Amino acid sequence: MRRAVTVAVTTAAVLAGGFSASQAQAATPPTPSITAPGGFVMNNGTAATLFGKGADTRRPTGSTTKIMTAKVVLAQRGLNLDAKVTVQKAYSDYIVSKNASSARLIVGDKVTVRQLLYGLMLPSGCDAAYALADKFGTGTTRAARVKSFIGKMNDEARKMGLRNTHFDSFDGISNGSNYSTPRDLTKIASSAMKNTTFRSIVKTRSTTQKVTTKTGGYRNMVWTNTNKMLGTYSGMIGVKTGSGQQAKYCLVFAATRGSKTVIGTVLAAPNEANRTADVKKLLDYGFAR
Repeated sequence: MRRAVTVAVTTAAVLAGGFSASQAQAATPPTPSITAPGGFVMNNGTAATLFGKGADTRRPTGSTTKIMTAKVVLAQRGLNLDAKVTVQKAYSDYIVSKNASSARLIVGDKVTVRQLLYGLMLPSGCDAAYALADKFGTGTTRAARVKSFIGKMNDEARKMGLRNTHFDSFDGISNGSNYSTPRDLTKIASSAMKNTTFRSIVKTRSTTQKVTTKTGGYRNMVWTNTNKMLGTYSGMIGVKTGSGQQAKYCLVFAATRGSKTVIGTVLAAPNEANRTADVKKLLDYGFAR
């Protein structure tokens, strides 16, 4: 009898305060269930963890690797985003040999660093990634420059204290030791999003870029973002998809509503539909927390 009275008094007190029992329950949303084996979400402003599932388990990352590629490029001292890079046959040959995603760069065209970053992050161009690694690595041969650039990616991961991240490629096409975790990738993206150029690029749904041809003329390159949640999820601002036979379906994501930004990662979802559903659940949960 005493217990019933206590419950009645508590409920009455809640209602008297203008807050219903159902509202009290809704204030703490249930932890979401996702199909992907790896997921992580944090409040980007406070870095507070909001959700984790296999958050520190190393997994292949697919093209989400390109977040670090862009981050390393944008961190170069004296970076000139308008500097032009001539597209080499090696970049085109690489795409063909790997059957890789492409920005459809044309051999001989002169493309700016800024345009290469768009080609890297929107259509997920592995040819653009190769061009950037060749441009910003150091060495007398292309192979040496690429190796140097990947070294810079790993140096940056170490500086950030990411013990579960390692890169062996500039684009996520792994040679056997390219991996990260949902927590680490989220931290990389959070850091990258501090750069205004990066933020501007990854929130772009599509772009038309005028590039110079080898004969001195111009052509328009049209690139569409592989992140289909841009424009379909309220507040979505990026950042990068990834997929592959080993990586399966991945997405590093960020969204802002009001003054709150939620950022996170889903790795190894079984298909694109599940990936999208998982990300929506995690974002909804993050904003409700």
